[in-house]
Amino acid sequence: MNRSRNLGLAAVLITGLPLSAQSVKVSGLVQVWYTQMLDNNLRLNTAAPGGYYNLRSEFRENTFSIRRTEIKFSGNILPGVDFEAMMDPSISTSTSNPTILQDAAIILKPFEGLELKAGQFKNLQTYEGVKSSSELIFAERSQLGRTLGDKRDRGAALSFAFGDPKGFAGKATVAVFNGMNDATSGKANDTNAAKDFVGRLEFNLGKTHTFGAYTLQGGTDVADKTNTAIAANPGGLWPTQATIYDNKDKTTNLGAFYVFETGSWHVSAEIMTGLLGRRYATLAATAPAAKREHLDQKFLGYYLTGAYTTGPHTIAVRYDSLNLNQGDDWYASSNPYINAAAGTDYAPEYTEITAGYTYAWIPGKVKAANLKVNYIARSKNFLRPRGTQTGEQGGNSLVAALQVAF
Repeated sequence: MNRSRNLGLAAVLITGLPLSAQSVKVSGLVQVWYTQMLDNNLRLNTAAPGGYYNLRSEFRENTFSIRRTEIKFSGNILPGVDFEAMMDPSISTSTSNPTILQDAAIILKPFEGLELKAGQFKNLQTYEGVKSSSELIFAERSQLGRTLGDKRDRGAALSFAFGDPKGFAGKATVAVFNGMNDATSGKANDTNAAKDFVGRLEFNLGKTHTFGAYTLQGGTDVADKTNTAIAANPGGLWPTQATIYDNKDKTTNLGAFYVFETGSWHVSAEIMTGLLGRRYATLAATAPAAKREHLDQKFLGYYLTGAYTTGPHTIAVRYDSLNLNQGDDWYASSNPYINAAAGTDYAPEYTEITAGYTYAWIPGKVKAANLKVNYIARSKNFLRPRGTQTGEQGGNSLVAALQVAF
């Protein structure tokens, strides 16, 4: 979709709103990044077999980039009827991300505590995934957050909030989504009858303790009409075509999180497991190469974050681990990740240690304007060796992120 046409339409809609009849709020976020490679491997080496590691293109060069330019409109139309819409003009549209429109939802509140939200929005996975980008402690989310949680989809969510927000309170949510976030970033209508089913339960004890759990159950995003979906079958010890088709790229998440926050301290931890499924699909419109080593291949990820704030200064560190074949499951006759002749082991288990410093122009309103400087140390098993190099390769990064939010 043409970006200028999107912006023009947005301008018409905005200027056409009868502001006197409704309460409309406009907010926004701008983030500018500078990324510095600390190893030329990030630029020169190709991805390891499997391509499992999530490495943004900004980290493959020394570059200034516009990371986000979010513009959000929200408001109340009638008593109990709200709306929100958010776009990001910095997005480069493509088949896998066809529009700059990020969120668009209608929110019904028939009585206190009950809320029905319908439209396009985050699919309620992970702790960081549902938080605003402006509130992140580091420049980038954890591996769980950015690969599995920071996803949108079209659907509806029914929530019920209860308790005392200043004491003990909770919120229970059930939702159904199209399940298109791995095909079109969730920004398209469904292509089959299957849906993703989501559950989320979260609690708070005052403002100090937050904890919860969530799950997702879904499957393939491929059109399934009179068995026209084509299943990959590379042969050998792999299951039959019928078995692969019957599996329907079953996709699941099951996770839990805990957060402790005071005026000075932040400690958070999260763990998630599930089936990779369509995220590394065996089904496609035409026969694809196999993208995972087992139909029931599982992942396990976790992270631990600690941060201390004094005045305008915040120092933080995060340990982050993601194993994309937790059970070491494969159909090959030997370990498919090990190349003895080359001396490489590309098992998709990755760790990151991120150390960060944040300066906030207004203490207490960190997201309004801040500068983050992060050092990211990665495990070295996601790039191939080149030239005379031997063994697994990787690289570390330094990123500076300047943000304003209004």
